[in-house]
Amino acid sequence: MKALRALRTLSSKPRKTPLNPTFFHRFYAAQPQEDDSSHTPSLSDSENGSDSVFDSTHYDIPTISSDSKPKIPQKPTWNTKYRSKADELIDQKKKPDDLIFKNSSLAKKLLEAAVCLPSDDEDEEDEEEVVKEEDQKALSVGIIGAPNAGKSALTNYMVGTKVAAVSRKTNTTTHEVLGVMTKGDTQICFFDTPGITLSNRGCPYKDFKVRVESAWSSVNLYDVLIVIFDVHRHLTRPDARVIGLIKRMGALAHPIQKRVLCMNKIDLVEKKKDLLTVAEQFKDLPGYERHFMISGLKGSGVKDLTQYLMDQAVKRCWEEDPFIMTKEVMKNISLEVVRERLLDHVHQEIPYGIEHRLMDWKELRDGSLRIEQHLITPKLSQRKILVGKKGCKIGRIGMEANEELRSIFKRDVHLILQVRLK
Repeated sequence: MKALRALRTLSSKPRKTPLNPTFFHRFYAAQPQEDDSSHTPSLSDSENGSDSVFDSTHYDIPTISSDSKPKIPQKPTWNTKYRSKADELIDQKKKPDDLIFKNSSLAKKLLEAAVCLPSDDEDEEDEEEVVKEEDQKALSVGIIGAPNAGKSALTNYMVGTKVAAVSRKTNTTTHEVLGVMTKGDTQICFFDTPGITLSNRGCPYKDFKVRVESAWSSVNLYDVLIVIFDVHRHLTRPDARVIGLIKRMGALAHPIQKRVLCMNKIDLVEKKKDLLTVAEQFKDLPGYERHFMISGLKGSGVKDLTQYLMDQAVKRCWEEDPFIMTKEVMKNISLEVVRERLLDHVHQEIPYGIEHRLMDWKELRDGSLRIEQHLITPKLSQRKILVGKKGCKIGRIGMEANEELRSIFKRDVHLILQVRLK
């Protein structure tokens, strides 16, 4: 047995020095550990399972109120004498007689403002309303241009409100009123001529044949004809059809009608000398009496154009009541607003192939309007484009149109737009 014990002693390995737990903690903390997906940490593996969570309550982070010696707030060094002087200057403490005089003078001013000023305003309104028929002046202005030439922005700036299609006239069923501007004894009606475009050969474009023919037939009905085009687009991407339209209208002489050429969107042109180049290109056309460089959006040059139109007004009774917005006018406004938003968000030829209908119009008891319109597309692919992903496009069109209608009608509007196939 003694020999066996000696053999065990010789064959056994030397014992290692025992390591305390602090050493293991420091050693493993300094070595990169590999993730073991088969092992889920328990409360014993990590201290209460909170190693992967940062919680500021586990650390001694000093706060403003945890300083060993909290700062004592300084008391304001304010003298009572200064306070009394400030009260006299700021609050204007005066004697009772002064307060009585001040209150009486204030009451007198308020009484004068309440009695005199409204009467002056009423006199001005009466002067506007009492324009005799024999003193009235009127002018009809037709606007021709591409859909993106800025006709709506120009008329909107002149009229001072949202451009809209007013009820059609019995004698001019082929054109619509964009807006009406009434100043003093003069009223100017702006008419749109939709669909006038030319092919590359200078002939009327074959698409939308009915609208094109009706628009061309109504050109000569206006006192003044404005041919408007986007000068920025003309400099960057000139369109032969727009150039043909400008030259054709400028080459036609009219014994009564006056025609002007408007270069719109000059605010988008960086080099202003390019505007002179464009003006030089069309200056020899005999059909135009005047040339205007304008920005319908910013208003640059619009004042001169407005004054020119006011000077061309003739003795004639007004065609529109400037103080009444009928239900038919409001219906057409709602259609026009949605149509403009449609042109902004849906491009190429898709908007022109969409049939736009007003299905329902109700004035609710709370004074709000419920408007339902249908957008009818001939193809399923066009319907998908108009609706957008998860209805984002038609939703955006509806939100913008609804907000604009609320600002025009000054009341709540519930707009419903439905897209369906023909």
